[in-house]
Amino acid sequence: MDNIYSQRIERLRSLMSSKGWDAVVVSGSDPHASEYPSDRWKQVQWLSGFTGEAGDLVITLDHAGLWTDSRYFIQARTQLEGTGVELHKTRVPGEVLIPLWLKQEFGDDAIIALDGLSVGASDALELPGTVISVPDLLSRFWEDRPAIPQTPIFTIETGETRQQKLAWLRDQIKSSGCDAALISSLDCVAWMLNVRASDIEYNPLVLSYLLVTQDRVLWYVIREEDIDEQTQACFDEISAEDIDILPYADIEYISSEIDGKILLETSVNYNIYSSLLAANVAFEMQRSPIALRKAIKNPREVEAMRRAHVTDGVAMVRFLYYLERSLDAGRELSEWDAALKLEDIRSESEEYTGDSFQTISAYGPGAALPHYITPKDDAPILRQSGLYLNDSGAQYTTGTTDITRTIPLGECTALEREDYTLVLKGHIDLAKAVFPVGTAGCQIDALARNPLWESMRNFGHGTGHGVGYFLGVHEGPQDIRQNFNSTPLRPGMITSIEPGIYREGRHGVRHENLYLCVDAGTNDFGAWLRFEPLTLCPFDCSILELDLLDRNEKRWLNDYHQKVYETLSPLLPEHIAQWLKEKTAAI
Repeated sequence: MDNIYSQRIERLRSLMSSKGWDAVVVSGSDPHASEYPSDRWKQVQWLSGFTGEAGDLVITLDHAGLWTDSRYFIQARTQLEGTGVELHKTRVPGEVLIPLWLKQEFGDDAIIALDGLSVGASDALELPGTVISVPDLLSRFWEDRPAIPQTPIFTIETGETRQQKLAWLRDQIKSSGCDAALISSLDCVAWMLNVRASDIEYNPLVLSYLLVTQDRVLWYVIREEDIDEQTQACFDEISAEDIDILPYADIEYISSEIDGKILLETSVNYNIYSSLLAANVAFEMQRSPIALRKAIKNPREVEAMRRAHVTDGVAMVRFLYYLERSLDAGRELSEWDAALKLEDIRSESEEYTGDSFQTISAYGPGAALPHYITPKDDAPILRQSGLYLNDSGAQYTTGTTDITRTIPLGECTALEREDYTLVLKGHIDLAKAVFPVGTAGCQIDALARNPLWESMRNFGHGTGHGVGYFLGVHEGPQDIRQNFNSTPLRPGMITSIEPGIYREGRHGVRHENLYLCVDAGTNDFGAWLRFEPLTLCPFDCSILELDLLDRNEKRWLNDYHQKVYETLSPLLPEHIAQWLKEKTAAI
């Protein structure tokens, strides 16, 4: 029997037949290449039922396929059942990505339709045959499609003014040989204008574009005439700085505002790319210079991020105390209950504005899925045995947090104890690293993996990602992973360290902190860098196999726990502070 998703796909196929299209490509992103698109642009989910954060669809007259990576294979198999959509695996040996698959199916004569608003130009240009852009293609069938979100916009203090940032960007534009720049990635727009909102789930971003020339600034942001008081105050402040505020939809006419050559981000959508091409506007596509600049936090941002992690550390300790005491008292808690409790505790802070991503609250086998989605209904119950993994984060007006703790809830197997210890050993080995200036994350990734590799164990995701200042929880251009990325780590960058191990159907372990890259001094051999921990929360030492840790690793852990206790205990109720003292006792 057909389900709602297969029915939607058949309606799309009817349109394809009438138009003579061989295939339709549906992206899992939005016009700004956002990691977390708003409901309006969850087109892959609407068409197939797949809710993963990374996935693209290809629909032909006789085939429907979803392309996604190993983080979502198990989830995809479950959610695609009965839809007629076949899973195509990416990031595996022998992968066949969408452009090659289409070429194999249709050669170079294919007619491929896509929503050019939500497909990146660089992705569209890789497709074979003739590419046709049909903006808002699915709106023909998606009768109750959500509107473009419009949430209150506000300004923040960051230690740099808009005019300082614009002067810097204009220098960058000039040095690139261009006359203007279009900023389309939302985190870069927010950083440039010192603005925040809630248009994107988990990210304090404003759906908008920013066009900067040598003598004008145009911000395409207005969706409706009915503007709330907070947003109007923001608009008034920004307009006073000679920044023109225009309707969001007017980006369609951007070519008329450009005199000369324009710099485009590599993530620019295909619709904008095509319109500039049709208008004979000269342009150059390159990685935005803003990405690197905003990744290096200024002193004010660093201090604010430190405060945010103190606030988050207090919340995490209160949560861990509650979790342990509740289970000891025989109270029934599910994965979902635990996630809600942590959110409730965090929300008591006046600086809290929401979570920075969907909390992964996973017990036992669920923790073996790195991107597990905690079910709201019939969530697994936490028992006093085995491992519980909680990967969560918050957006505070002072900064963004991301932390994972794997918590033994009772008796654990020898394998669980060993995996737990080896992952923490890898975390510590990277966290205590000292490395030369100019070192890229890919050059030190192995430090976190080596304790696992020695036992022929591994994990499939990256070891670390950048984090923004009250912006995205996943931020480039730096990272720590095996994939080659030449961007060096620099003082002021904030990066996660989160090795793990996952045994399908059994358990998962991940230990994650955020770290600030700082100067470690200079000697005859050059300049050096190290990591300073920002995250403040104890690691549970009760199941550590201490003989697997060397003296330096134990010293690092004891020093870290002393810092956690000294910083957080004055901010906690006496009984929880006493509990924290026990949890941070030296090993």
